[in-house]
Amino acid sequence: MDEGDLGFSYRQSKNGDVSIDRQGRSVTTLRGKAAIDFIDEVEGLESNEQQQLMARATGNYKRGNERLAAEHPRNKR
Repeated sequence: MDEGDLGFSYRQSKNGDVSIDRQGRSVTTLRGKAAIDFIDEVEGLESNEQQQLMARATGNYKRGNERLAAEHPRNKR
């Protein structure tokens, strides 16, 4: 797996819904305008940009606080 591949993929159903999967497991389904907007945007992007778009659509992306979270007392072992 290359550096830009986050393990996301998508598929569009006949009724227009878009299912976004990560590592083979369904993460979210977009319907209606959200699905249309997603398809319009994703088709013009490179592979790594598509991965980032799918991560943002699912809410599964790094927020920059991972280092701080590791130092939180609750996460100390």
